[in-house]
Amino acid sequence: MPTSETDIVILGAGHNGLVCAWYLAKAGLKVTVLERRGVVGGAAVTEEFHPGFRNSTASYTVSLLRPEIIREMELARHGLRIVERRLSNFMPLPEGGYLAAGAGRTQAEVAKFSATDAERLPAYEARLEAVAAVLRDLVLQAPPNVGEGGWLAALPELLAAGKIGRRISGLDTTARRDVLDLFTKSAGDWLDGWFESAPIKALFGFDSVVGNYASPYTPGSAYVLLHHVFGEVNGNRGAWGHAIGGMGAITQAMAKACAEAGVNVRLEAPVAEVLTQGGRAVGAVTEAGDVVRARAVVSNLHPRLLFGKVDPAVVPADFRERMGRYASGSATFRMNVALSELPRFTSLPEAGDHLTSGIIIAPSLAYMDRAHAQARLAGWSQEPIVEMLIPSTLDDTLAPPGRHVASLFCQHVAPVLPEGLDWEACRETVADLMIDTVERHAPGFRASVIGRLALGPADLEARFGLVGGDIFHGRLTLDQLFSARPVLGHGDYRMPVPGLYLCGSGAHPGGGVTGAPGRNAAMAVLADHRRRRLR
Repeated sequence: MPTSETDIVILGAGHNGLVCAWYLAKAGLKVTVLERRGVVGGAAVTEEFHPGFRNSTASYTVSLLRPEIIREMELARHGLRIVERRLSNFMPLPEGGYLAAGAGRTQAEVAKFSATDAERLPAYEARLEAVAAVLRDLVLQAPPNVGEGGWLAALPELLAAGKIGRRISGLDTTARRDVLDLFTKSAGDWLDGWFESAPIKALFGFDSVVGNYASPYTPGSAYVLLHHVFGEVNGNRGAWGHAIGGMGAITQAMAKACAEAGVNVRLEAPVAEVLTQGGRAVGAVTEAGDVVRARAVVSNLHPRLLFGKVDPAVVPADFRERMGRYASGSATFRMNVALSELPRFTSLPEAGDHLTSGIIIAPSLAYMDRAHAQARLAGWSQEPIVEMLIPSTLDDTLAPPGRHVASLFCQHVAPVLPEGLDWEACRETVADLMIDTVERHAPGFRASVIGRLALGPADLEARFGLVGGDIFHGRLTLDQLFSARPVLGHGDYRMPVPGLYLCGSGAHPGGGVTGAPGRNAAMAVLADHRRRRLR
């Protein structure tokens, strides 16, 4: 078998794998990245889905990508340009009205439905931002690890925990109580305590079900809401934007930075096995039989996929058992459509800034709750949740002149269908339903669709390795967050096999195009390198 040697071998050239590779290479290590597909980027890619029409295939909008990573990797110099939506969100309502949200506009819009809610909105935003600020501070830090050993081994983790404790203790009592609420309550209960009108609760509650197979009234869903608000675009906190050229522009810029740093990225090199020797990870074997020996192995794969490639004999039994129960499954059905013209919404038919926004079809928390219940019973909801973005309103590189592309991020669908149904047989039926859902609010939309790509949970798993279609590499529940992600005792990116690290979204702080797990994992590898723990 052909054999090569490197310092670090990284499994998967998704955005976190590329981020990790860059930091390690910049520190002077020789890095090889093995990627299964013929393109870098993982789920952050731009691909042609209909002749002449390109769009982001899976992840589709920008906010959570850490500004430190953009700056340190000099992604702008490598071609990345991100523009903000001209309006944050637009929510058409069944009775013909709408709610629009954006800087300087949201409060007046909310007042159309409730003067009381409009008055409370600034306090809500300030309180949520106080907690989000704590989360931002924790994103680029390894969480305190709960491991075995005596007090000497535990001392660094105790110091890390003390630092976080001091950060939280700096909050006033109100903010501390909000931290507790947002990490334990449902989004519905949190929002019902703040507002009285359905549209504003739906606007904020939508974030709690994004990629989350749950009702907004599921305990813990308030954290998923919080997870989606700690981002920023071009220095504007809480904003969402579009990468010119689609999400693939992010990972292409990262790939250029990696190439400049000397990273060797090998495409079409799926990994069959993590090579172990003496109980330690010492490289990887591709499906073609190539062996890449290394001092350490760093994985950007979903945790469950990773440990399917590791000899079970070297993995502790309790960890294996818990990894078998690791919860992973999203309610996501992802579509791209090629359009002959822009949609005209009944509630706001003229073209305008609302077409650059996230267009949310989910008018109430009750609607979202029903969608989840129906999906659990029947496999998908007949009244699904749809967020539509039309990035070609901001980026004319994606479609021919006068034409447009739209992303439809749809929920709720079951990762595993009931009664023996399978996604291969049901995909187009559900895709038709999603188009019809938009049609109800924008008559003529169906006729404007001249091409489409539909990806159900099984397709997302097959194409991108998202087990159960889970866009976060595992659910964002309390038992799979922070020090417990992916499993308690391994929240510091070091897996239970020496020399094996996790740098993907299955590690802290979780999913989304943040780059944080990749950067944090690189810091863990470099710390071990300095301590001569890499053999």
